[in-house]
Amino acid sequence: MEENQNAQTAEKKTFGEVLKDSYKELKETFVAFFKAPQALWGVNVPYIIEGLVYFGILTILGKFSSENVGLTDAQAGVVYSFVTGGITFAMLIFGGWADKLGVRKALALAFLLMLVGRIFVSLSGTIPLGHGLWSPMFFTMIGGLTIMVLAYGLFQPAAYSGVKRYTNKKTAAMGYAVIYGLMNLGAFFSGFISSFTRHASVNLFPPNGLTAVFWVYVVLTALSLILTVVLITRKSDKEAVEKVIKQNEELVRNGEAEEEKKEEEDTKPKVKINNVPIIIYSLLAIVFFLLSDFGFKNSINQVGDIRLFGIDLHLDVAFILFVIMLVVASWDYLKRRPWHPFRDKRFTFFIFILVPVQTLFAHNWLTLPYYLDRAFQGTVVSQYFEVFTNLNPILIFILTPIIAGLTAKANVYTMMIWGTLVMSIPTFLLAIGPHVGSFLIYVLFMTIGEAMWSPRFLQWIAEIAPKGKVGLYMGVGQFPWFLDKVVTGLYSGWFLEKYCPKGVPVSDLHTGTLWFIYGLIAIITPISLWLAKNWMLKGFKTKAEG
Repeated sequence: MEENQNAQTAEKKTFGEVLKDSYKELKETFVAFFKAPQALWGVNVPYIIEGLVYFGILTILGKFSSENVGLTDAQAGVVYSFVTGGITFAMLIFGGWADKLGVRKALALAFLLMLVGRIFVSLSGTIPLGHGLWSPMFFTMIGGLTIMVLAYGLFQPAAYSGVKRYTNKKTAAMGYAVIYGLMNLGAFFSGFISSFTRHASVNLFPPNGLTAVFWVYVVLTALSLILTVVLITRKSDKEAVEKVIKQNEELVRNGEAEEEKKEEEDTKPKVKINNVPIIIYSLLAIVFFLLSDFGFKNSINQVGDIRLFGIDLHLDVAFILFVIMLVVASWDYLKRRPWHPFRDKRFTFFIFILVPVQTLFAHNWLTLPYYLDRAFQGTVVSQYFEVFTNLNPILIFILTPIIAGLTAKANVYTMMIWGTLVMSIPTFLLAIGPHVGSFLIYVLFMTIGEAMWSPRFLQWIAEIAPKGKVGLYMGVGQFPWFLDKVVTGLYSGWFLEKYCPKGVPVSDLHTGTLWFIYGLIAIITPISLWLAKNWMLKGFKTKAEG
C-alpha cells in the first residue's frame, strides 16, 4: 500500500512540468503535421480552411438572416437549428457513403456540394430578391444551406476516415488531435477575415457587407476543393496506405502495438420491428411544427400569452402538440427495442443531464454574435464582434493539453462535476451587464470548464457501456448534442427579441436577465451530477473492472 502511494506521489507532476509537457505536445503536433504523408495533408489543410469557413458562417448567419433577409430573431434561431441539427442528422444518413466512395471522392464531392450551396447563399444577398420569410431571397438562402448541410453529412465522416486511413497505430491519436486542434485554429481566424471583409465592403454590399464575407467563403471553399483533388491523388493515397501498413507491421514486431483483433459486434436480437407507428407519429410531428408559429402562419393554430410567476409566456398549441408527438414517437421507439442504450437508466440520465450545460456551446453562435453586436454597440467589441465571438476556439487550442496534463489522474465523474460547474458559473458574470472585462473572464473560465469535462464525456460512456456495446453507446451518446442544437435554436431567438432586440439603445436592453436565465439552465447539470453521484457510481468500479 505504501509503495503504491509512493509511486503515485512520484508520478505527480508540478505545474511547470505539465506546461513543459503541453508545449512538447503542441510542438509534436505541428511536427507530425508537417511530416505527414501528402494524402494526410489533403485532409488536414482543407479541414483548417473548412473550420474557418463553417464557424465563420455560423457567426454571421444570424445577423445576415435578421438584417439582410429580414427574419425575426426567433425565425433566425430556427434557421440555426436547421443548419446545426441538420448536419448531425445528415451524418447519420450519409456517413456510410464515405466508406463506399472512398476518402478522395467523398471529400471532393462534399466540397463541390458545399461550394454550390455557398454560392446560392451568397447570391441570395447579391441579387435583389425581396425580403422576409418565404421570400425568394429566403428560399435561395435556405436552398444553399440545405445543400451545405447535406454535404456536411458526407464531409465529416470522410475527413475522420481519412485520418484513420493515413495514420498508423502509433500516430492515430495524434492525427485526430491535429485535425481537432487545427479546426479550432481555423475558427479563430475566421473572426478577423469576417470583420475586415465586412467593414471594407459595406458600400459594395449594403447594408452591412456580410454578403462579401459569404463570397470570400465561396473562394475558400473552392480552394479546399482544389487542394483536396491535388493532394489526395490515387498515387498519394496508395503510397500513404502502403506506408501505414509497413509501419503497423513494424510496430507489431517491435511490441509497440498489438495485431488487429476482430471487434465484438453489438448483439441485437434479430426480431422484426413494426416501424409504422413511429412513422405516423413523426409525420404528425412535422405537420404540427409546420402549423406552429415557427412554420406557416395559419388560422388553425391557437396561440396566446399568459403570465406565470411574473414571466410572460407565449403558448403555441401546434408547437405543444409537436413536442408531444416527439415524446410519443420516442417512447414507441424505445418500447420496441429492449436492447437500446436509452433503456439503461444511468446512461440515459448521464447524457441528457448534460444538455443544460451544453446549451452554452450552442449559444456561442446562437446568442453571442447578437449580444456582442447589440449590447456593445459603438465600441470595438461590436465593430469586431466576429473576433470576440471566436475567442473560445483559440483558447481551447491552447488550454486543452495543459488541463489534460493537470487532470490526467483525476476521477472521470468528479471531473464531469467540476468541469460543468466551472463552465456554468461564469455565465452569471454576464448577468451584471455588458462589460468587456466580465465577458473576457466568462470566455476564459467557460473554456477552462469545457476543457475539463468535454474530453471526459466519451471516456465515461466507454466505461459505463456493457461489453460489446461500446460503439452503440458512443453513437447514441451524441443524440442529446443533436437535441441541444435543435431545441436551443428554437428558444434563443425569442429570448433575444425579449431581452436583446435589434435597433434598441443599450440602456433599454436587459441582457443581464437573459444571461441569468441561461446561467440557471446551465447550472442544472453540475448540481444534478453531484446529487446523483452515489447512484451513478454504485457498482461502477466492479462493472468497470469486470
